[in-house]
Amino acid sequence: MSQNLKEKVLSSVAQAANTGRRASASEPANPADFDERIRWALHAAAEKKAIDLTVLDLRGVATFTDFFIISTGANKRQMQAIADEIVDQLKGRGTRAARVEGYQGAEWILVDYGDFIVHVFDEKSRRFFDLEYLWREAKRLNVTPELLESEILISNSAAQSSLKEE
Repeated sequence: MSQNLKEKVLSSVAQAANTGRRASASEPANPADFDERIRWALHAAAEKKAIDLTVLDLRGVATFTDFFIISTGANKRQMQAIADEIVDQLKGRGTRAARVEGYQGAEWILVDYGDFIVHVFDEKSRRFFDLEYLWREAKRLNVTPELLESEILISNSAAQSSLKEE
């Protein structure tokens, strides 16, 4: 690696450290690439007021799954409600979770769908485990209320669900 490139890389990491932020992936994830089940899970989490919804696109970075959906709940009840809503919404559309872990303790609830995994954290555990930093090479999408209402996430989900109903 050339000296200039090393300095640029180190400079961006140092700048992120100085501002209290971590360096993130260079390219955001594209919501148009998301499977309909991911869109449904995002809407289900949002219905239960999940905080700081984030999707990590792990394709090309990991082999055990394609996506992480990461969210935070304010307390144990809300975290369980978020996980329950996601499981119920997807189950109602024909997709069952392979497993759910951490539900009773509710510091970190993991719902595994095979090609994507939902993580519901309490605030302290999310900061401690910091999956966004651990998987910083992944494409990342911070899901805002505006994005959830956008044509990309609504129209594709609606079209797919109306096809299944017919």
